[in-house]
Amino acid sequence: MAKKSSPFGRSGLGRGLSVSLAGLRAGGAFALDNAIGRLRGGEGEPLDSAFARREARRFVSELGRLKGTYVKIGQMLALLGEHFLPPALTAALHELESATEPLPWSEVEPLLREALGPRFDELEIERRALAAASLAQVHRATVRDTGEQIVLKVQYPGLAGVIDADFDAVVRMLLLARWVQAGRDLDDWLGSMREQLHHEIDYRREADMIAEMARLAAQANAAGARPVRYHVPALYPAYCADTVLALEFIEGHLVTRAEVAQLSQARRDALGEAMLELFFFELYDWGLLQTDPNFGNYLLRLSPQGDELVLLDFGSVLVPDDAFLLHLGNTISAGMAGDEDTLVDSLIGLGCLREDSGEEARHSFAAFCMRLLEPLQAPASLPPRYLNRQGEYRWGHSQLMRRVGKQAASSAATRHFATPTREFALIARKLTGVFTFIAVLGAEFNAHGMAQRHIEAWLKRD
Repeated sequence: MAKKSSPFGRSGLGRGLSVSLAGLRAGGAFALDNAIGRLRGGEGEPLDSAFARREARRFVSELGRLKGTYVKIGQMLALLGEHFLPPALTAALHELESATEPLPWSEVEPLLREALGPRFDELEIERRALAAASLAQVHRATVRDTGEQIVLKVQYPGLAGVIDADFDAVVRMLLLARWVQAGRDLDDWLGSMREQLHHEIDYRREADMIAEMARLAAQANAAGARPVRYHVPALYPAYCADTVLALEFIEGHLVTRAEVAQLSQARRDALGEAMLELFFFELYDWGLLQTDPNFGNYLLRLSPQGDELVLLDFGSVLVPDDAFLLHLGNTISAGMAGDEDTLVDSLIGLGCLREDSGEEARHSFAAFCMRLLEPLQAPASLPPRYLNRQGEYRWGHSQLMRRVGKQAASSAATRHFATPTREFALIARKLTGVFTFIAVLGAEFNAHGMAQRHIEAWLKRD
C-alpha cells in the first residue's frame, strides 16, 4: 500500500510556483475576455465573466489539491474576501472543502512522541482520527491512570515553515490575476488575515484563550439561573505542547441534528437565547469574541436536567478596543431604534462609510444595517408577519439572511462605500452566523431587551 504523503510534503518553491502559474493563467484569460468584450463594443467585465468563473474554479481546485495552509487561506478569503474580491472568485472559494484525508498513524505517532515526551506513554491514543481538517487532525485518547476521556488536536508537521510563503504565493496569484488591486486598504486586510492565520497555529495562545473563556463562562453561569449553561471543555495542560492541544472529550449534538429539531419549543427557544446572549457576553462583558461562527464550533449537550451550549475552537479570537465597541454599540442601538442619522455617524466612526459619502449611499447602507438588526428591534417595531401569536419573533420563519443578502447585493454596488474594517467584517460575519444558528433552531423570542441591557451596562462601566 502506498504511503500517504503529508499535506506539507512539497517544497515551498514548488507549491508557490503552482499557485503563481494558476494566477498567470487566470490573468491571461481575464485579459483576453476583456479584449473580446471591447471588440464587440462593450465595456468588458473580466472579473464576472464566464472566463472568470471558470478560471476561479480552476484556481480553487488547485488550492484544494495542494491542501494544508492553501485550503485554510482559501477558506479565510471565502469568509472575509467578499469585501475586496470579485463575486466569481468568492463563490468558487465557498466551495472549498475543509475536510481532508487524515495522516496515517505511522506519521502522527512520532509527532506526538516528540511533542509529549515521556507523557506520551500515559495515554492510550486511538489510531484512527476522529476528524481531519486543513491544519490539524483530532485523536481521541484515554488517560491510563484516571480513565478520563480527552481529545488531542495535532497540528500537521512543517506548518510554521511554510505558512508565510504559502500566504505570499496566494497574494501573488491574486495580483497577477488582477482579482485585486494593490493599495493600502488591501495591505491592511491582508496583514490582518496573515495575523489571524498565525493565531490559528499558535496553540499556546489558543490554550490561554480556552482557559480564559472557561473562567468567563463559569462566571456567567454563576451570575444567574439560566435554563441553558455554557461549557468550555477542560484543558489538560500536561498533554499540551506547541503543536498539540489536549482537551476534555465532549459528546453532544450539532444544531442541525434531528435530535435537536425534536426538542420542545421552549427548549429550542432557550438554546437560541443562550446563543445570542453569548454574542453579547463575548463582545461587551468578556472582551473576547470568537469570530468563527461555523456550526461545528458548537455542540449542544442535551439533558432533562438542563441543556448546555458547548463552545469549541478558539484559534480565531478578536480582542476589540473600546473605541470600536463604542461605535458598534451606537450602531446597534441606532439600528434598533431606527435612528438613521446616528446610525450613519456610527458607521463612519467604524470606517464603513466615508465622510464624503452621498445621501443615497448613506441611506442605502443604513437601511441594510437596520434590516440586519431587525431581530433586535423593539417588539412594537417588528414586522407582524414574522411574529407568533404571542408577538414573539420567529427567527426561522423570517428568512432574514435571504432578505439581507438581497439587500446587500444592491447596496454594495455603489462606489461610495469604504472597504469595512476587519473588525466590523468579523463581527458582521459572527452576527449573521449567530442569527442563522438561531433560525436553524426554529426559536421564537424577542431580543431587544437583552441587547439593550448588555449595551447599557457596558456604557455605565466604561
